[in-house]
Amino acid sequence: MSRTTIPNDLLELLDDAALDADALARGCGMSIEWVRLRVAAETLRPLRGESVNEWRFAGATLHRARRLAEVENIYDADPQLAALAADLMEEIDRLRRALAQQRR
Repeated sequence: MSRTTIPNDLLELLDDAALDADALARGCGMSIEWVRLRVAAETLRPLRGESVNEWRFAGATLHRARRLAEVENIYDADPQLAALAADLMEEIDRLRRALAQQRR
């Protein structure tokens, strides 16, 4: 499966709910079924929509999906463990931004 590359710094420019399930799957190099399973497990959350065809995701969700896929693939991690690792990485990023802002 080919991977659509959107640089991480451009993800913030995407409107909320700009990505459908297919675009999210392609963006992280995974299948729509992979996305569906992660939504069912609540490790990925669509902003709106009741079914796979209606789901819409924020650009930041693509960044999270890439992290989940990377941790799962590199470390052969269980999806829940990958989600925990992604949560921790997101918290570290948030704390680094807060620290950088305090130093200004």
